[in-house]
Amino acid sequence: MGVEAGAQAARSRALAVLRIRSRALAVALLPAAVAVILLAGDSTGHLVGPFWHAVRWVVTPVAVLVLLAAGVIALVVARARPAVTPTVPVPEDSAPDLYRMVRDLADRLDVPAPSAIALTPDCDSWLEDRTHPSHGPPAHENRDEIAGVRTAHRRAATAPVLVIGSPFLWWMRVGELRAVLAPVVAGTGPSAHPDIAAARRFVRGLDAAVAVASTPARCPLTRGVCAGLGAVARLLLRSCREHAALMERGVAAAAAERAQAVDYGLRIVAQEQVGLAYAGWDRLLTRVALPAWRMGRWPSRLDAGVVAALTELSRRDRLAEGFASRLGERPACDLLEEPGAVDEVVSLLAARLFHGGPAETGPDWSPVDWHEYPEEVVDRKWRTDAARLHRVLDTLGVTRSTDPAVPAPDGPTLTRVLAHLSTPPGPAPIPSESEGTAPGSPEPHEGEDEPEAENERAAALAAALTAQLAREEAAPAPRPTAADLAPWDDMALPLFPLQPPRTARELLTDHVTAMVCCAAMDTAGASPGLDWLDGPTLLIDGDRATDLTPRVLSLVEDGDPGPLRDWLRESGIRPEKPVRLV
Repeated sequence: MGVEAGAQAARSRALAVLRIRSRALAVALLPAAVAVILLAGDSTGHLVGPFWHAVRWVVTPVAVLVLLAAGVIALVVARARPAVTPTVPVPEDSAPDLYRMVRDLADRLDVPAPSAIALTPDCDSWLEDRTHPSHGPPAHENRDEIAGVRTAHRRAATAPVLVIGSPFLWWMRVGELRAVLAPVVAGTGPSAHPDIAAARRFVRGLDAAVAVASTPARCPLTRGVCAGLGAVARLLLRSCREHAALMERGVAAAAAERAQAVDYGLRIVAQEQVGLAYAGWDRLLTRVALPAWRMGRWPSRLDAGVVAALTELSRRDRLAEGFASRLGERPACDLLEEPGAVDEVVSLLAARLFHGGPAETGPDWSPVDWHEYPEEVVDRKWRTDAARLHRVLDTLGVTRSTDPAVPAPDGPTLTRVLAHLSTPPGPAPIPSESEGTAPGSPEPHEGEDEPEAENERAAALAAALTAQLAREEAAPAPRPTAADLAPWDDMALPLFPLQPPRTARELLTDHVTAMVCCAAMDTAGASPGLDWLDGPTLLIDGDRATDLTPRVLSLVEDGDPGPLRDWLRESGIRPEKPVRLV
């Protein structure tokens, strides 16, 4: 038929959305049409008499009110700013090779080229329509265009923006990136159809109108108007939801069908790298970046870090048979003129989205390079957590000396923590004959789960730590600056939290582990380190201490210090020596 089947299905669904818009317009115009008929009947002498006179007096004001309401709703739907994804724009002069590759890809697919390219700190790529006046630069500014003609303002204003996940640029090779972007760029073809574009504008306008109606802190009159606006917009959204979803599905199917002729075999291989990049990016953010963000530092080379993390993952999982030859090819980040500067901007945006950090650097929010991470983040984090742990112990009245006959040490020690969390052994209760098993009661079977005895001291300390940390985090935050008020910042940051809040037991485990690491650094010559997959790690004689966590859990959960004391003895760590805290 010359046109992809998916495009035809998408156009039919777009027409269904536009029919819903037309019906809504007809409903809004119906009272006005009835009023016009009644007024015309009066002027021609056909609809005369007291009854028709009363009908005209009732219908005409209703028609005027309905027209006013419809006009307000139409104005809000047309003028409300649709949601836009937080991205980092990439001008053409900063990535000419990348723009050239995308332009060539669009020519091979016989589709319009995207109007611009932007990067997002996520493992995904898509087309985003930013034709709304509030999203783009003034009409005379024709920047970030792929279409080589400087006077082609209309095409640059209507073509969607290509959003690329920044981890793809650093992890993938040029050929792999082109294969992954082929079905995305192919979507500009169906998107250029007038019916599909009009249906998308209508749906986005309704969604923006719902957001406007949901804005809090309005006066009672405005709240009433917004409630009516939101009800109408939600009704229209529900009516066209299914058609809009099937339209987007048809557009995606048409793009995939058109892209099959371009690098199809390579795209199958590149999809494996997409999954690997997602795994490495998630691990890097949650294990490596998040501890730094909590310390007021943001790693300035996150995309370069994902390459190191995936390299380490490939080495550990023995996936590196063809890895060396793959790394010999040209990486996609070479398509940028200054990859380091772009990586820094994307890293700051990632910290803002996933953690809620400020939009600009400051005394309490500064960048950190990977070679500074162990000293600037890991060491500081451990000593800060250890200091908080001892402050809470002071609050609970725990003495610094475990033996009243021995003078208290000059500073905080690990022995104090071990002694407080250790459950004192007590004599096992001997059941009497009267407390024996009652006749007819079931006897306990071997292997049956018995309720674990909770370490009461650990529970109390964990609760106190949680309260202390909550008080510290509840400190008044600085007022946002003009740079913080981004167009997409219409809700509380972070927009995409990485992890749920830590439980009280997890907080206690982290703080005890930090105290152990401080003792190891100050008494046994250990050093802080960075593991690309596990985050902060303790290095003893250059080797990672991988067996520390289960021994700390034995102390926290069971009150048994034996495994941890044995490990300290084997590692040459002296828990009775004072440690340096911040």
